Amino acid sequence: MKIDILTLFPEMFVPLKTSLLGKAQDKHALTINVIDIRDYTKDKHKKCDDYPFGGGVGMLMTPQPIYDAMTSIEGYEKAHKVYMSPKGKTLSQATVKELSNYEHLILLCGHYEGVDQRIIDMLIDEEISIGDYVLTGGELPAMVLTDCVARFVPGVLGKSESAEDETFSNNMLEYPQYTRPQNFMGHEVPEVLVSGDHKKVDEWRKKESKRLTEQKRPDLLKK
Repeated sequence: MKIDILTLFPEMFVPLKTSLLGKAQDKHALTINVIDIRDYTKDKHKKCDDYPFGGGVGMLMTPQPIYDAMTSIEGYEKAHKVYMSPKGKTLSQATVKELSNYEHLILLCGHYEGVDQRIIDMLIDEEISIGDYVLTGGELPAMVLTDCVARFVPGVLGKSESAEDETFSNNMLEYPQYTRPQNFMGHEVPEVLVSGDHKKVDEWRKKESKRLTEQKRPDLLKK
């Protein structure tokens, strides 16, 4: 999978070069390109924002640099283009799985008061939000979406089943997990997990998953 990210602040994306995502890029399982929108402005002062027509508070990202930056990407016509926006649909695990089916994603990070509506109308396929709150820009949401989607790309995780057997995968929270030592300060690992009976372990995990979901996120069960 290839993910291109358009932003005014490329220096914010250093975390995408580390941990599992960094390793995935090193072995070419995933390609992430961060594109500086300022490189495409025709303004001699590298300006990419202006006052909104009709008045209002704050500045708006101008359309020309965004349009030129996005259309410079090879294969942008066929890519699925997402604008990270608080007005978009809320990101969910189901949406993440849908996005992981695309070979090429382009993520646009807004800043200030957002982007000129004409860019959304002309280029964007989908608007996505990571929650009902407002951030200073779309950079953090773009990183969240990239991290979520990348986990479904073959070769990113250690085991192919890892992304499928986790919290939200079936509208359920993940069961509790334990590792060594078996006894930590008087707290024992549940006996079933060291029994060697895989059937009982599976039953225990399903039961605990349902219990935790009912306790912490009963809204998920309604789905």
